[in-house]
Amino acid sequence: MIITRTPLRMSFVGGGSDISSFYKQSEGAVVSTSINQYIYISLNRKFDKRFRLSYSITEHADHIKDLKHPLVRECLRLFKVSEGLEITSVADIPSKGTGLGSSSAFTVGLIHALLRHQNKTFTQKDLSELACDIEINKCREPIGKQDQYAAAFGGLNFIQFLRDGSVKIQKIKCDKDITLALEERILVFYTGITRSTSSILKEQTKNLNNKNTVVIMKKMVQLAHEMKKQLETNNLDTLGEILHENWMLKKQLTSNISNEKIDQYYDRAIKAGASGGKLMGAGSGGFLLFLVEKDKQENVIKALKELRYKDIKFEKHGSKLIYTDNL
Repeated sequence: MIITRTPLRMSFVGGGSDISSFYKQSEGAVVSTSINQYIYISLNRKFDKRFRLSYSITEHADHIKDLKHPLVRECLRLFKVSEGLEITSVADIPSKGTGLGSSSAFTVGLIHALLRHQNKTFTQKDLSELACDIEINKCREPIGKQDQYAAAFGGLNFIQFLRDGSVKIQKIKCDKDITLALEERILVFYTGITRSTSSILKEQTKNLNNKNTVVIMKKMVQLAHEMKKQLETNNLDTLGEILHENWMLKKQLTSNISNEKIDQYYDRAIKAGASGGKLMGAGSGGFLLFLVEKDKQENVIKALKELRYKDIKFEKHGSKLIYTDNL
């Protein structure tokens, strides 16, 4: 048996610039961190040579082609798996449509397990690129590249998406107490609304034919550079403003990124003392993130009392092998 643990992520600014229809026109960039919420993948040989998958449903199949889960099916095809396997996934929090990069964390974790299963050597970059290939090229998901790199590398990162399709990832270099202070200022709330990332990103991709949308995206990329600069000069005072500006810009990208209820939650948090915030992921639901000074956090939590508050910490590491008897 092999078990991998792969972190989810929080993206602060620049989200959407990792889509190829944008970064082929102009370089993209995001600031994101992995968090202490995980996807666990267990993989075990089966005696009867069949395949058994356990996620939100349970699947049984004699052949890879008969599996319904597209990510698992394409991963097994990629690795030319011929023996029966039992694959189980467990998530710390809702694993679909919550804006924390769960699909990519799942894919990275499964690829990690399969590479270990086949005793192959690999790097974090290999994990990222293979996951991108599965999700974007094999499964034709209209998504970007940031989530795969966040899951594989882990940590607080500045990630650039270059026009030739390559990705450059840099650890953000700031004092440890600054990282801890940022972590302590973050409040996260679950809206209870899940949504289809693909449908939102399809509309956003379509809108990139509009020059105004491209201009907005370029401003969001500039904010990613600015956030990196502020963190590396150990300055947290302007981060709320940066998050707020990014969210106001992002809402202009498509009509379905926000809605009346989410706007109300956001406005209430700002009035209660949050300096800035955003909806995580593509939009329309999932988790809300706010930056709030310690002495105002109780007010914000009370203002959003109908939402579920989730205490989230940063995670330094990417996908890890936590158990194996594959010796």
